[in-house]
Amino acid sequence: MSARGTERARMSPVRRNVLSRGRVALVAGLAATVVLGLAGCDRGGNTDLGLALSTMNNPFFVGIKQGAQAEADARGLHLNITDAQNDPTQQINQMETFTSQNVKAAIINPVDSDAAVPAVGVANRANVPVISIDRGVNGGKVGSTIASDNVAGGRLAAKTLADSLGGKGKVAFLEGQPGTSAARERGQGFEEGIKKYPGIEVVARQPADFDRTKGMDVMTNMLQAHRDLAGVFAANDEMALGASKALGGRSGKDVKVVAFDGTPDGVKAVRGGTLTATVAQQPELLGKQAVDWALKAARGEKLPQSVKVPVVLVTARNAAKFDGG
Repeated sequence: MSARGTERARMSPVRRNVLSRGRVALVAGLAATVVLGLAGCDRGGNTDLGLALSTMNNPFFVGIKQGAQAEADARGLHLNITDAQNDPTQQINQMETFTSQNVKAAIINPVDSDAAVPAVGVANRANVPVISIDRGVNGGKVGSTIASDNVAGGRLAAKTLADSLGGKGKVAFLEGQPGTSAARERGQGFEEGIKKYPGIEVVARQPADFDRTKGMDVMTNMLQAHRDLAGVFAANDEMALGASKALGGRSGKDVKVVAFDGTPDGVKAVRGGTLTATVAQQPELLGKQAVDWALKAARGEKLPQSVKVPVVLVTARNAAKFDGG
């Protein structure tokens, strides 16, 4: 008999039983580990994702949050959603938190396309894949950018505004937050589109940072210099709603106002006639797709550089379809 066999023969039955149960538990634990490893990164809450939003003080980004959370819930994932309150430094801190939580992938909605580069760098150094949503990042390694087709939307807004004015008149342009790809691309599309109408003159343009209060203030100042404005394009609904308040009873009547986003408040204003139209994005779909692409990035799949989500024009004729009214 071997030394090990002799030692086991000398053990009490109780001790032999305890060792046997320990080996069974160890084998079961190893088997469970293998099963979890094979289950894939999007099963049973085995994968955490981080979503760093620029702000939640905007219905559009709330829609992104809701879409992302719904998709995460459907897949049994834990999704850590943070609000940078439009502070780029906060997004760096939030990305550091995500990496310390060992997330499998991070989603960032940049406050600023340039200022987000250090935040992406945090994830890159930790080998955490990054997906950007709604706005691009001007540096670092980003797996894919998921955004509405902002250039096409800007062109559609220009055509809608020009057509509503019969192809002639003075218009103002309320630009989005400087430094964001969304503001740049919508502006590019609008400028390309409005050039096709020589009778339309853009007499004023100024950023209002995608903010309703700033939109009202900027519009108020513009009206002091251009009382004869016939139209306004605002690069999001919030600025358009602020501009509409500054225009008062003229909004949507003798001053046509075209917006961008398709938020509930924006669609309601279109139905009420104070906004002429809004180019609707699909924030819930953006959030859903961001989670889906983040999981693909976590699995090491090859991703396209950008994913464009279509936009839809909302007018008084079809607005009811967008707000359930």
